[in-house]
Amino acid sequence: MPIIQLIVLAIIQGITEFLPISSSAHLILAPLAVDDWSDQGPLIDVAAHVGSLGAVLLYFRNETAMLFRGGVDTLRLKPSDDRTLFLYIAAASIPLFALAFVFVKFDIVSALRSPVVIGWTSIIFGGLLWHADRAPTSKQGLDRIGWREALMIGAAQMLALVPGVSRSGITMTAARYLGWTRSEAARFSMLLAIPSISALGLFAGIDLVREGAQADMVGALIVAVLSFFSALAAIAFLMRLTQKISFTPFVVYRVVFGIILLIFAGALAEG
Repeated sequence: MPIIQLIVLAIIQGITEFLPISSSAHLILAPLAVDDWSDQGPLIDVAAHVGSLGAVLLYFRNETAMLFRGGVDTLRLKPSDDRTLFLYIAAASIPLFALAFVFVKFDIVSALRSPVVIGWTSIIFGGLLWHADRAPTSKQGLDRIGWREALMIGAAQMLALVPGVSRSGITMTAARYLGWTRSEAARFSMLLAIPSISALGLFAGIDLVREGAQADMVGALIVAVLSFFSALAAIAFLMRLTQKISFTPFVVYRVVFGIILLIFAGALAEG
């Protein structure tokens, strides 16, 4: 695989995983847009996810420690605030995992990996993000979260299985509709990324072992490192941005991106 492809894919994964613009859409389209680029394969997917996961664990190290302690307290049946947060994150993740099983079993994802689908979902769910971002803020977020909020955001996250929707985008949209501040909506979305990215990396790793793919460890290391640093920068950028302005710049990007895809969908599909 060309070194430039590894670099581009790593940066795309790192930046788009946490911004509300859909990482899957950009990763699907990258090989289609360049003639001599082939699919990156499971090893590179694992490396990219490991890098981005490392970034969110480092940036939210305090919350990560809380989740770890909460997991231990859950196993020990010990009531605590950490355990409550852990259970909320777990409950919000279950709907995504359940639907992902159905999608994989019936190979639904493959049928949705088209420029037309990605174009429309980019536009439609960008519009929803814009609308939700104008909802009045009535609560801070994680400090007042309950089972209702966790399950509603978790249910919305299921839509992220459709390319172009954006996992971070749809969870922030749901949180904003619930009256959360932008910063808290982004924060909860990042914490939800921990189990979802871990699961994606695990499944990609299983595919790697099952298919017996040749290991390009140097390429994988390059992707993991670049994905880590680009993801860390993207998270820091988003968290600062949410304290100053609205999500409108991301909405504009999604709409323009979607329109361009719909215009060139035929050419991309043939390529």
